Amino acid sequence: MSVTIILIGITVAVSFYVFNKPELQSRLTMNPFMINRRGEYYRFISSGFIHRDHMHLLWNMFAFYFFGTAIEQDFETLFGASGVYYFIFLYLTAIVLSDVPTYLKERNNTYYNALGASGGVGSVIFVFIVLEPLQSICLYFALCMPGFVFGLGYMAYTYYQGRRSNDGINHDAHLYGALYGLLFCVIIYPNSLPLFFRQVTYWLENFF
Repeated sequence: MSVTIILIGITVAVSFYVFNKPELQSRLTMNPFMINRRGEYYRFISSGFIHRDHMHLLWNMFAFYFFGTAIEQDFETLFGASGVYYFIFLYLTAIVLSDVPTYLKERNNTYYNALGASGGVGSVIFVFIVLEPLQSICLYFALCMPGFVFGLGYMAYTYYQGRRSNDGINHDAHLYGALYGLLFCVIIYPNSLPLFFRQVTYWLENFF
């Protein structure tokens, strides 16, 4: 069975289990203050397997399914049987590392909380963009564009929203998850960067 589907199954099961258990959800949420004062480092990873509500869960898992299964296949092609381990490592470390900047920023804020798999999902999406920059990505099944164009817009939007910090969403986790995905891909497969620029250059030359 696909590792993506297994991770989705675990995330859905845990998220549904804690939806009506606010105390348990609170203990699993990424709360920088509690991590800093009580050393509850498990929150970095546990927060990636719980979600605020059904729509939050649906959108994250929907995106993870399509991009995760594609990256599993790409990694298998590039690395053979080891590809699955690269994929698991990417996803889990992205969940943790995408929250580190938020932790450093909010570690003395008693009231700050964050949850969701967005950092991990963002990393997977951006590995896909590096490996397949010309593949179309569609917003709401209607507005479709090459992956690298989507990536530029995504980065700009998350950076802008992260600076505003007024909508209750941890946009920094989205941004740093995406950046981690880019870095991860270039490190494990250095040829991905020149191949990326070659494909994008070809597209730009033909587009203009």
